[in-house]
Amino acid sequence: MTSLPTVLESEIDDFISVLPKVELHLHLEGTLEPELAFELAARNGVGLPYANVEAMRAAYDFTDLQSFLDLYYAACAVLVTREDFRELTLAYLRRAAEDNVRHVEPFFDPQTHTERGVAFDTVIEGILDGLAEGERELGITSGLILSFLRDLSAESAHATLDSAKPWLAELVGVGLDSAEIGNPPEKFADVYERAGRLGLKRVAHAGEEGGADLVTRTLDVLHVERIDHGVRSAHDPSLVARLVAERVPLTVCPLSNTRLRVFPTMKESPLKTLLDAGVLVTVNSDDPAYFGGHIGENFRAAAAGLALTREDLVTLTENAIEASFADDERKGELRRELDAVTALS
Repeated sequence: MTSLPTVLESEIDDFISVLPKVELHLHLEGTLEPELAFELAARNGVGLPYANVEAMRAAYDFTDLQSFLDLYYAACAVLVTREDFRELTLAYLRRAAEDNVRHVEPFFDPQTHTERGVAFDTVIEGILDGLAEGERELGITSGLILSFLRDLSAESAHATLDSAKPWLAELVGVGLDSAEIGNPPEKFADVYERAGRLGLKRVAHAGEEGGADLVTRTLDVLHVERIDHGVRSAHDPSLVARLVAERVPLTVCPLSNTRLRVFPTMKESPLKTLLDAGVLVTVNSDDPAYFGGHIGENFRAAAAGLALTREDLVTLTENAIEASFADDERKGELRRELDAVTALS
């Protein structure tokens, strides 16, 4: 006879499978699976510092954010042509469709590629090819976010924004990622102000490596509309109150946080605490090829580790729809899809 906990876990798992998901914290370069990396390396004549797929996957034992970034940037060397970026994007969308992702707002890091001689246009053209094909084939809508690397100079960020000007109609916003320590938001105040004047939404990573004070400064200095990660906000009750009052979303990535030792195990994650406090928390996968799971696995890991209820899962999904930059019509469609699932379950 099946025990009650197993039954409940199975029911939650099934419910997660059918939820219409919105992913708001996803780095396209972080979806590069070892199999595709080796395929592209062979096609482009690029060497990888691993003997085979198994050896590369075995290297995914990170001790902190920097150890992950070192591997991440090395793997990106295989991305060279427009077709490479199309294949990368479409491979992610096909995998996301298995988790019933209905809308995604992915990041891409142009400086990772332009710094090694790949043209900005090559990168974005390939990604847009993949996003368009994914929408036709899978019905997944998207909004593309250009992310600046915070460990590069502000001048490099300005130059990247200049390169993006012909593509403004294809971009929904700008973001800021990479190492938080030593790269404060003040460094990017001017480029964020420019991006806002160009009509781009603004988001930024904060509160993953850095503390709650970094989240506060990111809000005050960069005037962002979403905080990516933001889990250390839970350490500051006044900041939590502000996030609730201002409806500032946090795009939390549970498996990423445990793999990078932001907290030791899922049980220490503040996701449930923040959710219960009324913060607009969402669940996302960050860099799923490296952190052991796409968005479905992140929902399941959080649900198991934090004893999330069906109501919690619905709220997380509602939050993601609200926090997205999709237009009102698309948000209405997504809410109707969610209502249909909850009515049947």
